[in-house]
Amino acid sequence: MNFFVRRGKSLKAVAVLAVVFLAGIFIERAPRCFSDPGCSAAGIFPQAFAKEQLLGELPDVVEKAMPAVVNISSKKVISMRESPMSSIFSDPFFRRFFGDEFSKRYKMPRERIERSLGSGVIVTKDGYILTNNHLVDKAEEIEVFLTDNREYDAKIVGADPKTDVAVLKIDEEDLPALTLGNSSELRLGQIVLAIGYPYGIGQTVTMGIISALKRANLRMVDYEDFIQTDAAINPGNSGGALIDVHGRLIGINTAILSRSGGSQGIGFAIPIDLAYSVMESIINHGRVIRGWLGVVIQDMTPQMAESFDMDDARGVIISDVQDGSPAMKGGIERGDVIVAYRGKDVDNMQEFRKMVAMTEPGEKVKIEVLKDGKSKELKVRIGEHPSTAEKGKEEETEEEGSSPLFLGVGLENLSDYYRHELNLP
Repeated sequence: MNFFVRRGKSLKAVAVLAVVFLAGIFIERAPRCFSDPGCSAAGIFPQAFAKEQLLGELPDVVEKAMPAVVNISSKKVISMRESPMSSIFSDPFFRRFFGDEFSKRYKMPRERIERSLGSGVIVTKDGYILTNNHLVDKAEEIEVFLTDNREYDAKIVGADPKTDVAVLKIDEEDLPALTLGNSSELRLGQIVLAIGYPYGIGQTVTMGIISALKRANLRMVDYEDFIQTDAAINPGNSGGALIDVHGRLIGINTAILSRSGGSQGIGFAIPIDLAYSVMESIINHGRVIRGWLGVVIQDMTPQMAESFDMDDARGVIISDVQDGSPAMKGGIERGDVIVAYRGKDVDNMQEFRKMVAMTEPGEKVKIEVLKDGKSKELKVRIGEHPSTAEKGKEEETEEEGSSPLFLGVGLENLSDYYRHELNLP
C-alpha cells in the first residue's frame, strides 16, 4: 500500500515538473506575450495573430486619418442661352402658329446655379488640399468643411484637367494632414480604405483591396494610370482619400464604373505619386509642366510584332515624328519601336505617355529602340510640352499617342504599315 502511495506521489511530482518545463519553453519562445495581453497567441499562431492585430489596429488608423479628409461644396453659375425647346419653336412651321415673340421667349439668356458636393484631402499642415478637377472646375465659390465643424473659404491654386487633379488652399495653420505613401510600391490584393462624403450623408469609411494597377484606356482623362479598387466609392467620394492599412495616402478617389450610379465594386483612384507631382508643379510654377518628345505612337499588336520579326508584342511603334522635335533631334524615326525608357520596359502607349510627361524638361534620357529589328540606345533631351509652355494656353497640339474622339470614333493618321496592309496607294 505504501508502495502505491509513494509511486502516486512520484507520478504527481513528475507531472508538475513536466508542466513547469513546458511553461518554461513557452515563456522562452514568447516572453513578450505575458507583458502584453494583446499578443497572447503570438508565439503559437503567428499568422492568425498578425491578422487579428491588423484588424484591431484599423480603427486607430481610421480615427487618425479621418480629420484630414474634408467635405467640399462648390458653386458655379451656368448661363442657359437656349432651352431644349428653342430649336423646335424656331422652326418656321411653329413660328407660323406661335409667332416670333413666343420663340424669343425661349431664347432669353437664363442662369442657374450648379452646386457640387465632394471630398478632398489635406496634404500639408498649412492648408493645401488635393481633390478632383471635375469637382471644382469653373467654380466661383468653394467651401471646405472639416470633421470638427470648422468651415473655410477655399481658393483654387491650380487644376489639371488632363489628370483630373485640382489643388485648393485654405488659410489656416497646424491642420491635420495625411502622410503620403508610395503608389509605385503597391501590390494586387493589398487592403485599402476609402474615406469620403458619399451622397452628402457624412463622412464614411469603406474597406476593400487593390483589384488592379495601371488601369488605362478608360477615356476619362488624357493621362490615365488608375488604381482600381473594390472599396465602395459612391457619388460624393470624388476627391477623397484612398489609404493603406498604415494610414498613408496612396490615391485620390476619382471615378467608378457603374450601371446604377452607385458602387458596384469597380472604383478608380489617381495614384498619389502622380497627383502629388501635379500639385508640386502647380505650386512651384503656377502650371503643370510636362515633358515632350514630339512623336505619334501606337500600341504594338501580335500581328505587328510578327511583321517586325519580334518575339513578343512589346513596346510602342513610332507612327510619326514632328519636325524639329526632341525626338527628331535625338535620332528617333518613323517605324522605330521604343521598348525601354530610362531603363524601364515600355508595355503600352498610355504608360509611355505618362513616362515622358513626368520627365523634367531639359533632362537627357536613354531610350532603347528597335531599328530594323536591331536594338539601339539613343540619348534624347526631353523638351517642354507646347501646351504647357505658357500659363493658360489651352490650344491642342499633337502629342504622344493622341487619338481624338469625334462622335465615339477614334481617329489617327494612316501609317505606312496600315497602308501596306490595306493595299492602299
